[in-house]
Amino acid sequence: MSGHSKWAQIKRQKGATDAKRGQAFTKLANAITVAVRESGGISDPAQNFKLRLLVEKARAVNMPKENIERAIQRASGKQAGEGVAEITYEGFGPGKVALMVDAVTDNKQRTTSEVKNILDKNGAVLATPGAVSYQFVQKGLITVKKNGQNADDIFLLAADAGAEDIEEVGDEILVYTKPDQLSKVKEGLTKSLNIVDAELTRKPMVTVSITNKEIASKILTLMERLESLDDVQKVYANFDITDEIISSQTE
Repeated sequence: MSGHSKWAQIKRQKGATDAKRGQAFTKLANAITVAVRESGGISDPAQNFKLRLLVEKARAVNMPKENIERAIQRASGKQAGEGVAEITYEGFGPGKVALMVDAVTDNKQRTTSEVKNILDKNGAVLATPGAVSYQFVQKGLITVKKNGQNADDIFLLAADAGAEDIEEVGDEILVYTKPDQLSKVKEGLTKSLNIVDAELTRKPMVTVSITNKEIASKILTLMERLESLDDVQKVYANFDITDEIISSQTE
C-alpha cells in the first residue's frame, strides 16, 4: 500500500483529523482560494470540480458557509490575501523514503522555514525541485466503504465507471482514476457505492518497504508533524509499512 494511503489509514485508526477544527478550516479556506484562482476565477462549484471537492470536504467538517464564501471572495480580490499560493516541497525521510509536501501559503519564506525545521529535527532533508516528484504520478482517488460488498464486485463497478485500479484497505476500497476522470467516475459510483471521500492525490510508482519498527515510528512522526503545520495541505510518501508494524503504532 502506498504511503499516503497507509498514512490515511493510520489517522483513521487513531481517530485523528486535522488536529483542531480551526486548523482544518484554515487549510480548507486557503485551498478553496487557490482552486478558484487556478481556474481563472471560476467560483461556481458546478463548473470547477476541484472547488467542488473542497466545498464538499468543508461541509463534511461543518465549516460555516460564511467561511467558504469568504475564501471564494478572497480569490477574486474582494478580500485581503491576494498573496496566497501553492508550493510543493520535496525531500527524503528516514529509511530513504521520498516525500512530497503540498502547501498553500501567503508567506513562502515562513512556510519553507517551518517545513525545513521539521525535516531537520526528524531525520529528514529538504531536496531540490525534481529530486522526488518523478517518483510520483497524479491520480484521482475515491475512497468507498465496502458495506458488505466484496472487492471483486466493487472493482467491476469501478471499471465500468472508468476507473483504472482499486486497492483494498480494511473495510474500505481505494479507487484510482485518471485526474481528469475523477468527476466522471465519482458520479458513476455514487448510486451504487458509499463514497467516503474523493480527491486528487500523488501516488508513488515505486514503494520502499519499511520493516524496522524504529524507522517506521520516525516516518509516521514526521508525517504527523508536517501535517500539523497550518500551511501544509497534504504529505505524500512512498513507504510501505507492514500491517504488523502499523498495528503496533496505533495501539
